[in-house]
Amino acid sequence: MLNAGHVFSPDGPIAERLGDRYEARPEQIEMAEAVSQAMASGGRLLVEAGTGVGKSFAYLVPAIERCVNHGETVVIATNTISLQEQLVRKDVPMLMRVLGLGAIDAESPEEPDPMSPLRPALVKGRGNYVSLRRLELASRRQDKLFADARARDSLHAVEDWARKTQDGSRSSLPQLESPGIWDRVQSDSANCMGRKCPNHEVCFYQQARRKMERSNLLICNHALFFSDLALRSRGVGFLPRYDHVVLDEAHMVEDVASEHFGVSLTEGRVNHLLSSLYIERGLKGYLPQLATLADETEAVTRAISAVREARDASGAFFESLMLWHDEHRRDGGRVREKAMVNDMLSPAFRQLATRLRLLKDSVTQDADRFELNAYAERASDIADSASVLVEQSLEGCAYWVEVSRSPGRRFARVSFACSPIEVGPILRDELFEKDAGEGEFQPRSVVLTSATLTTRRVSSDEPMERRETAFAHTIERLGCEGARVLQLGSPFDHASQMELVVDETMPSPQHFRPSAGGGGMSAQSATYHEELARRVLTHIKASDGGAFVLFTSFSSLYAVADELHEDLREQGMPMLVQGRDGSRSVLLEQFREDPRSVLFGAASFWQGVDVQGEGLRLVVITRLPFDPPGRPLTEAKLERIKERGGQPFRDESLPRAVIRFKQGFGRLIRSSTDRGRVVVLDPRIVTSGYGRSFLASLPEGVPMRRIDGSGGSPA
Repeated sequence: MLNAGHVFSPDGPIAERLGDRYEARPEQIEMAEAVSQAMASGGRLLVEAGTGVGKSFAYLVPAIERCVNHGETVVIATNTISLQEQLVRKDVPMLMRVLGLGAIDAESPEEPDPMSPLRPALVKGRGNYVSLRRLELASRRQDKLFADARARDSLHAVEDWARKTQDGSRSSLPQLESPGIWDRVQSDSANCMGRKCPNHEVCFYQQARRKMERSNLLICNHALFFSDLALRSRGVGFLPRYDHVVLDEAHMVEDVASEHFGVSLTEGRVNHLLSSLYIERGLKGYLPQLATLADETEAVTRAISAVREARDASGAFFESLMLWHDEHRRDGGRVREKAMVNDMLSPAFRQLATRLRLLKDSVTQDADRFELNAYAERASDIADSASVLVEQSLEGCAYWVEVSRSPGRRFARVSFACSPIEVGPILRDELFEKDAGEGEFQPRSVVLTSATLTTRRVSSDEPMERRETAFAHTIERLGCEGARVLQLGSPFDHASQMELVVDETMPSPQHFRPSAGGGGMSAQSATYHEELARRVLTHIKASDGGAFVLFTSFSSLYAVADELHEDLREQGMPMLVQGRDGSRSVLLEQFREDPRSVLFGAASFWQGVDVQGEGLRLVVITRLPFDPPGRPLTEAKLERIKERGGQPFRDESLPRAVIRFKQGFGRLIRSSTDRGRVVVLDPRIVTSGYGRSFLASLPEGVPMRRIDGSGGSPA
């Protein structure tokens, strides 16, 4: 029988495997014991585990124990691909070898050995897999389907890859010149022929699904997990029944769940469907090439006519949204009234769906029937989404219109969306406390863990009630009242490995606002960014590069990057700018290649980024990471708190900012040998009363140096 306590002991299998490299970590053992207890008792557990605790092993070992000893199924969901890949490619295979459970490759397309006590599987959404049947169909009809050579070249690249790939997953597909080609060849539930498909036995998705159904340790991402949870709330689902769930990187759960329980409609999504069906120039697209009998030509013509009408309706609809947004820009694009624009989109797309279904019933080939069915469902989904958004029929949500105008683009990107103002009640009902009636189920245990779940450091001698208050914001926002909480500090010696530097001479950012109407940068903002750039450069020179510079907005990021571009070039320091110089993975790879690199990042670079060693020795936090109060969903949350007699800043704005600040701060020390400093260029952290909340959240003993204009003085 596998015993979690023994696994981590000095004479356990991990110590035996690693020898002198193994060092027992009390925090890791304590977390593993807490997770084991939660799974055994069917409880709810929140664990904040500092960097270096080894939390993935601390929940994997108890999870494996439940699979092996009790025949149960465990789902582990992460937010970032990097952590998912670490679990799948490194942690799980190592533990399987150490524990004598075989050496199954979690990414292998083959079905796991049904006799093995542990059967892991990497679970991805259906759209991540290529459909061999659809790829063959697209290849046969490529001259009529695709209007330009780039698309056909991308199709050929997919064909070459499909002949070599082992799992058929998009993650191994080389970057395509025309990424939209994937839509033509991906696996699609509405387009699946099931057992009628000639490729059913060799279908990559069907292989992955069979493996998932035979597995008992399922590893997926947050997006798939909450998409499945949202589907289950409507009586359907994707994942098999499971007994326990572990949500790692749980500080992101609220945002991801909110997105998946909302509705979103983008102009790009609508136009992509229409151009897939019919392109006027050159008569390209699915409908013109459709092979039909002579007496079915009229049905194709009517469908093409419906596409034209839908395209006109789409242009008018999104133009009206853009005009409405421009008139309400000061309100952040938040929509407070129903039917603020005429919904000409829903009837046009319902008519298109009808025409496609009528055409489906008349075609002679099964492949075309399934293609048309998928297109009809997508048209219906667009119609339903537009209706929900315009009529605001989803209760408890904030609604907003967003218009993105990027330099160099001819057209703006327009989107219309809504999300629940409070996701806690939904998760309480659907995940934590759901009554498992007939045909339903409730996981026995739910474990949420992250390096940042609390708003302050907890002392070991505090009573449990006081400790729980540090988790209060997370508990309330996620709806997991009554959960057991555990805070574990990092085993790293932050007091000797780093210092915190606060520049009090930097002007406070709250005094500088964007220009009215958002039409450019005000003189005040320009002055602020000049001051910010000057100080950023000073600290980068002092560290000789090796720096992350973290921003709370892309406008500030680009302003400072433009200001420092020439200076850093003269210093011989490569400057990498998020949003300009490639994807996050590409930027990180380039950053690691040169120890003098400087990376300017916002949003995702505050979290989930791991650079160990000399390559990262400086983190600059340009501004305390408060959410902009004018953001529609943020504004709605603050209003809801105020309506209930709460204090919006204390109850929402400050806790969220503190947790995000901890994420940014935590980028620096990722191993016991890392050294460096975190520089905060927002004086409010020491000049405001609420600044104490940020300082109280940091690891114990971190020395702080304040630059106050007199050369700096130790705190």
